[in-house]
Amino acid sequence: MAVAVAAAAAVSCGGGDSAAGRPARTPAATAAQPAATSTAAPAAVAAARGVKLRRIGTFDSPVYVTSPPGDASRLFVVEQGGRVRIVRGGRTLSDPFLDIRSQVTAGGEQGLLSIAFAPDYATSGRFYVYFTDRSGDQRIVEYRRRDADHADAGSARLVLRMPDAESNHNGGLLLFGPDGHMYVGTGDGGGGGDRHGARGNAQNLGSLLGKILRIDPRASGGRAYSIPSSNPFVDRAGARGEIYAYGLRNPWRYSFDRKTGDLIIGDVGQDAWEEIDFKARGKARGANFGWRPFEGRSRYAPGESAPGHVRPVIVRSHSAGWCSITGGVVVRDRALGGLRGRYLFGDYCKGRVLSAKLSPGRARSVRRTSLDVPSLSSFGEDARGHVYVVSLNGPVSRIVPR
Repeated sequence: MAVAVAAAAAVSCGGGDSAAGRPARTPAATAAQPAATSTAAPAAVAAARGVKLRRIGTFDSPVYVTSPPGDASRLFVVEQGGRVRIVRGGRTLSDPFLDIRSQVTAGGEQGLLSIAFAPDYATSGRFYVYFTDRSGDQRIVEYRRRDADHADAGSARLVLRMPDAESNHNGGLLLFGPDGHMYVGTGDGGGGGDRHGARGNAQNLGSLLGKILRIDPRASGGRAYSIPSSNPFVDRAGARGEIYAYGLRNPWRYSFDRKTGDLIIGDVGQDAWEEIDFKARGKARGANFGWRPFEGRSRYAPGESAPGHVRPVIVRSHSAGWCSITGGVVVRDRALGGLRGRYLFGDYCKGRVLSAKLSPGRARSVRRTSLDVPSLSSFGEDARGHVYVVSLNGPVSRIVPR
């Protein structure tokens, strides 16, 4: 995720792998299909445009921003190179909260990609990071807090290591869901066209790649983590029990609506289509989101099937300048009245933030906001529900009323 844009969208590898010097896909996508569009009442559009960005700091290739549950005074910014910085009282603290640069391979789509705080962080001090290690594999590691502004670097415990033969399509987002379990977004293994294995990884229930995983990351019974018994494939022979949903290419950024618990996924496309997927709370269990048989709503791999696959609620075309979709959040900040209840998303190349009303199977009133964020790498929320946008170029900003 270096600032250089050699990979079309360094943060998540959209825009076609051949553009980044990686092998192009072999199957061809079919003809274009229309994206979800709608017109909105002028007053509603004006309200949504009555927002602006207030910069809270400039960082070194930031890729994510979040806060621990209940901590209204600190904002944690993840830098791709391997540091987590704290903003407190409007000031970026000089000492990083965590610095694991010596352990991280950073650049392109690799690096320290996210941080997630356990629901009981206030008492346990447990948090987790997802990063690319020096061997190019993806790791989830647990740490403990030393004090409010510093991690205990010596508390590291490996939760999960995923071998990865390619440098791209790493997913990378850790989130604790409304059920208290950890969700993990993983890419399909990279290389273009989900090329590993007879049908790729995303449709292969024996692989952790191209999935949303769901685990309890606490050590238990001599194991590094445990698998919830309610996961959809725990009793299926040959399937990995960690899998919650599958058929994803690179779910770089996804989110749970903090009010409803609905799951919304921004899945980065191959050469033609970017997509947003939506499932109501609990309904994504066992869902197949269609990659690689389908890219967006179009056929990608002729002759391959994706049984019962979920069609995206929003698609956007590379021919219209989109290259790497950045999934966002549903706004619940009361100060942002014109955007409340609307889902924000954007694209690394386009830079413009859009909003939409989402429901099962559809998106309504998809429209532009007044916000432009060059090299848009992520969205985030703090403990109070304030919404932030992240530019890989350095700025992290909060969305506020004009």
